[in-house]
Amino acid sequence: MVTIREYVQNDLRSRLKKAECLVLYDHENRYRELCLQLSSDEVQVIDASAGSIDSRLSALTSLRELATSKPRANLLVYVPAKNPIGDLERQRDPFALYAIAGGVFPADDADEFFNICLRAKPNHATAIRQVFSTNPFPSFDAIDAIGRGVDWPQLRAALKVDSASDILFALLAPSDDQAKAFKTEELWSQEARAFLRATLGMEVKTRSKTFSPLSEELWRFILFSEFVFDLPGPLPQALALVPRATSEAKSFVAGMCDRLRNHPRARLSYIEHAEEVEKELILPDACRDIQDLGNLDTFPFEERSFLRRAIDGILNENADLTRRMLTRQEESVWVGKGESQSQWAFVRAALNLVEACEDLERQLPDRSRSQEALLDFYTQSLREADRLQREFEQARGFLFDQYELLGEVESRARVRYRRLAEKVQTVFVRHLETTGWPPPGRLANGDVYDRFVGEPLKESGHKVAYFMIDALRYELGVALEKSISEDGPVLLHTAFAQAPTITPVGMASLLPGAKLELFLDCVGDSLVPKLAGAVVSNVNQRMDVFRKRLGDRFHEMTLNEFVRTKVKLPKTVDLLVLRSTEIDSQLENNPETTLELIPGILRMIRVALNKLRDLGFHEAVIATDHGFFLNAHAEAGDVCVKPQGNWPIVAHDRIMLGDGVADSHSFVHSANRLGIKGAFSQCAGPRSMAPYRAGHLYFHGGLSLSEAVLPVLVARLERVRKAEKRTFDVELSYRGGAKKITTRIPVFEVELFSENLFSQQSEVEVLLEAQDDKGNVVGEPKPGGDVNPASRTITLVPNERKQIALRMDPDFEGKFTVRALDAITLAMFNQLKLETDYLQ
Repeated sequence: MVTIREYVQNDLRSRLKKAECLVLYDHENRYRELCLQLSSDEVQVIDASAGSIDSRLSALTSLRELATSKPRANLLVYVPAKNPIGDLERQRDPFALYAIAGGVFPADDADEFFNICLRAKPNHATAIRQVFSTNPFPSFDAIDAIGRGVDWPQLRAALKVDSASDILFALLAPSDDQAKAFKTEELWSQEARAFLRATLGMEVKTRSKTFSPLSEELWRFILFSEFVFDLPGPLPQALALVPRATSEAKSFVAGMCDRLRNHPRARLSYIEHAEEVEKELILPDACRDIQDLGNLDTFPFEERSFLRRAIDGILNENADLTRRMLTRQEESVWVGKGESQSQWAFVRAALNLVEACEDLERQLPDRSRSQEALLDFYTQSLREADRLQREFEQARGFLFDQYELLGEVESRARVRYRRLAEKVQTVFVRHLETTGWPPPGRLANGDVYDRFVGEPLKESGHKVAYFMIDALRYELGVALEKSISEDGPVLLHTAFAQAPTITPVGMASLLPGAKLELFLDCVGDSLVPKLAGAVVSNVNQRMDVFRKRLGDRFHEMTLNEFVRTKVKLPKTVDLLVLRSTEIDSQLENNPETTLELIPGILRMIRVALNKLRDLGFHEAVIATDHGFFLNAHAEAGDVCVKPQGNWPIVAHDRIMLGDGVADSHSFVHSANRLGIKGAFSQCAGPRSMAPYRAGHLYFHGGLSLSEAVLPVLVARLERVRKAEKRTFDVELSYRGGAKKITTRIPVFEVELFSENLFSQQSEVEVLLEAQDDKGNVVGEPKPGGDVNPASRTITLVPNERKQIALRMDPDFEGKFTVRALDAITLAMFNQLKLETDYLQ
């Protein structure tokens, strides 16, 4: 065994070899004899304690010889004084020159004798701390005596490890071979007790000589010890007698707990033991009066204290506090719990929404002096508020708030969005009254077909796909553009909806010649759109317009049918119309849960584009009929009073057609002024973001930026090279190989492994979903964090592991398969077969 003297001398030799000249400052006179013993043909030692003048001359002479001698000798200057600090002290020190020419000892805090001892004897850190706590200046012999004859040979041999840290880790989270050794070896138990006493100051209570009781006691001991060390204030009286480590073992305990939390094999065991110890010691009750629990969240109830602080930051307009809590939570072991992920994702979404609304509200006066300026502001920036609000409401749908902590945050975020929306609507209506609709000189929805579809179809053999997507709000178009731009060129255009912004009218406006030939008629109390005199109220009537114009060059089907089935189109087809009504129809019927379906529609469009490439299509145009407003903050009385007059048509409780008088609640304009050609003289709509009937959580039909500013995406479907052989694998795992889930928000680990060194910087976009035996989706990723809220996909780079929470359908129980799929082709990378076990 190397003595502490030998360790220090070896360290000095190593430094001399690198620096050639070393000045050792030693005001405690600890190292003089060690330095003198280093004198040899290779090392010249100058002892400054012998006299300042002589030593300086000797050092100067030696330094000159050092520069010319071959081979060069190393120079060690021993100075019995403190290391000079700052330029003034160095100027006064005659030996500072040599330190600049070579090196200096001690160079930093790591060269303090205490830290040197820790490095020399890493297995005995607790004993070393105990020695220094009673004697700040222990001798070399006192340090050498530590651990003499106590190397735990049985443990080292049985576990095949050497360090104290590795032994302790094995006692807590053994590998399969180590667990087997604990069962078959007989002599480890007594030695383990001595080991724990020496390293942690732990007196093992259990009399059992088997592994499990000792390991369980050790888990409780080390977790509670970290909790106590991190606690800023006094320990509650109820916990005063719970065994814990000595203060000298603090660093050892902290390092071990960090290792347990971060090690793939131990992380799950850590979570389970921490939850169990928290219950066993009744920690939440014992610590209910403690406001500051420290910096660590050893136990889950501590994480809730950090969550409360993050909530307080939002409620008290202290965004920096919330952001700090969010940052620290990203590294927390409790991110491995789906319930915890849902709470923090909700807080993050709320903070993003609140901050964005406040920033946009500040910009609004300078960006809304004209209708043109306001529209540009919306398409460039304001639409971000819509996106963040949607993502917030999606996070709300995934929220598992068992402690009812987040109600105030929910209200605060919704109020801030609604306040911004109302201010924007006030400005929008003011410009609407002076400028009209659609905005002059800009793209109206009635022009979309003729400009983007009809023109390309004039070219012989040019194949175009025309997506008619119901309720694709502008911010969703931006999200879709970001997604599909990864696969090929795409341009996002801004169009302006035909009023009223309801599906029959909006879809009719996407037909050929709609700008000039669309007419809105009144039949009873129904609004009936007509194109060149023909009724186009439903899907079949609208598709007949294409059939009559294009004949066998036209084909149509639903987006879902195109993606989910094997499609073989006639060779004559140049225009393929793909229809989707899922967003609008589902939001109309169940707005509180349908937001979760939107990412699936966006993914489906991307998959369809990839399929269209394979079918030889050259171009795809993605258009929509109207946007929408999520009225999540709707309250009793949140309704607009109808203006006086005769209004036979009320479209979706957001717009009325007929005759009447404007008031403080509603605007009234001539129908022509708002781009409506029909059997009506006037049009009325709310000045606010409220409908004419209470209870709407989702609405459209009126004129607002969210309802009437629309995306049009034009994608070139260029042929891509044939995919190369896959050189990566996606690994999918759940709780160390468990086959049953006991929570409705299970967390899975997904990791990308690349076999090709040249693809180490590549990315793979993965879709994770749970499917029942019929292929129905029964579990989807929780949006936010590593999961793209718009597409619910995960982007992986090689050798990167991510923890992804799925929210299971609350009505589903039984066997299911979790599949990792290619986000573009839906090809399967990997899968896990599991089943539910919620009664555990």
